[in-house]
Amino acid sequence: MAQPTQIDVIDELTTDHREALELLGRIANSSDPAEKRDLADTVIAEVVRHSVAEEMYVYPMMKEHLPDGERTVEHDAEEHKQLEKIMKQLEGADPADARFETLVRDMTETLRHHANAEETEQFPRLRESVPRDKLVELREKVDTAKKIAPTRPHPNAPNNELFHKVVGPGVGMVDRLRDKLTGRDTG
Repeated sequence: MAQPTQIDVIDELTTDHREALELLGRIANSSDPAEKRDLADTVIAEVVRHSVAEEMYVYPMMKEHLPDGERTVEHDAEEHKQLEKIMKQLEGADPADARFETLVRDMTETLRHHANAEETEQFPRLRESVPRDKLVELREKVDTAKKIAPTRPHPNAPNNELFHKVVGPGVGMVDRLRDKLTGRDTG
């Protein structure tokens, strides 16, 4: 097993994808509305944190190191926006309602498509063009960002590095306070 210090950002983000998709699968297979709500709240928080950290640190690296980095990042940021819109709806949906199931399916399909593109196309190219020690360092920054990132979707907020670094920690603090006050389990 690799030491945690040797895990790079690509390994970490790929694991995040797998864990989020596994949580979505558990929601789809559950018949307990309370469990579905808890799992949905957890997966939403995890995907939001993942997306914010990716936008803060990975996207700038992609822009710099991939020949089509600017276009790739624009496409990925648009997919993040789609996910945020779905998650915002899922956040307010009743787990006993058929709409909840539809939103879980939509989120699963959108996340699976996004993760596949990153894992099969973008991540391998990034790994080829960025030294491993930089990717390990980037994983450390991503881990730190996840700790302060928002836990709720904010589809109308900008999806960019500057916004997340300047405003994101405050939004994250408010989200975590709301989570605590409402008893929302965010992992």
